[in-house]
Order: sequence, then structure tokens, then C-alpha cells
Amino acid sequence: MNTVRKCIIVDDEPAAHYVLINYIKKSPQLELASQFFNGVDALNYLRDNKVDLLFLDIDMPEITGLDLLKILPAPPKTILTTAYSEFALESYEYGVIDYLLKPIYFPRFLKSVDRFFSMYGQETLQNIDENISVISIKVDGIMVELALDDIFYAQSFGNYVKLFTKNRTYLVSSTTNEIQCSLPSHRFMRIHKSYIVALDKIQEIDKDFVVIGQQKIPIGITYKRELSEYLKR
Repeated sequence: MNTVRKCIIVDDEPAAHYVLINYIKKSPQLELASQFFNGVDALNYLRDNKVDLLFLDIDMPEITGLDLLKILPAPPKTILTTAYSEFALESYEYGVIDYLLKPIYFPRFLKSVDRFFSMYGQETLQNIDENISVISIKVDGIMVELALDDIFYAQSFGNYVKLFTKNRTYLVSSTTNEIQCSLPSHRFMRIHKSYIVALDKIQEIDKDFVVIGQQKIPIGITYKRELSEYLKR
């Protein structure tokens, strides 16, 4: 935990900023890069700046926290800081790693940050080698090695991810962001908030979907440009 990671705060309540700033100052592994009181300003910042961790409120004017995560094609790791617990299940579909209920106490904050660093370190290691031929996935509590050549596409499924191969479907205990980070970027691409596809398995491309096998997979609006640029190569 010696590596310092950049974080930002997005919350419309000044009191929430005060608490989080003090907690971050007590956490030498975190550097506060910026802070915002609305989702619009945060969105503009995140489009041009790399951030490792986002402390994000849900209930904000103009753009809610969940709206912000939906709009960003590849949101940073996110810890939600909110007074509303009813959005917890939906939030995990967008790669949220923890859910802090206000008022936030320092020990709970530290636990959340420790979880971030644990997950961040694992994904960084997985991303180092772009020439890997297999990935390790957890299925029913058991680690299984799966050849990349066998993967057709991945689909978000609540707190799990479905990995579709030629012969079977795996229900993996992971998030879509974690699966994306474990796959080499020159072979797999996220084309929708809920889908990652094997580029060499695409059989047909339409303006709104791709076809793999018998499945039409939607292309999200925020991912169209990246896919279009790849196809021009």
C-alpha cells in the first residue's frame, strides 16, 4: 500500500467534503486530485484526467451519481458515499467496489480504502501481460483456468458476470470491470456497459449491434466511437 493513488470527491454537500477531505488527509496512500459539487463538472474533469478512485454521492442535481457512472465509458473505481441504501444493488452493476452510508465513520472508510487497494493491485498485475493465453476465474467458489481463445463474450449479471464460450456458459463471481481488466485489450473490447466481446469472434457489425454466433449484442452509445476507431485500423 505504498503506491499513492489519485482520488476525487463528487458530492453536493459541503459537510460531506469536509469529512472525506479529513479522512483522505489521514490516508497517506491517497492523494486528493480535485473535488466537485455536481456531476457535470466531475464528468468534464474525468473526460480529460485519469483518476484511480472516485468518492461519489448518488443524490445530486442535474446528474446523479449513477447517471455519471452510466455516462462514463470506463469509470474509475468508485466508492459510493450516500444516505440512501436502496441503490446498493443497482450500483454494483457499474463496478462500484463499496457503499458507505452517511454519516461515514473513519474505521469504515479505512476498510473501504483497503478494499480498493486490494482490488487495484490485483487488476494491475493482471494487466501487465498482454500476451496471456488463459485467465483464472472463480466459478462456484473454485478457481478455473479458461483459455482466451474459448471466450466469445461476457455479460453483466447482477453481482456476477456470464462468460459465454463455444461449449458452455460460466457464471463468474466478479464484476464486469474486473473481467475487463483481466483480458488483454488488443483482443477484447467493452462495447456496452454490460458487454465485453472477443474482437476476433465478431461475425457481423451493424450501427447498433454486433453479431457473435446467433447472438446480437448491443453497442452502447458511449462505446461506438472506440469500436469505430478500432475497425478503421
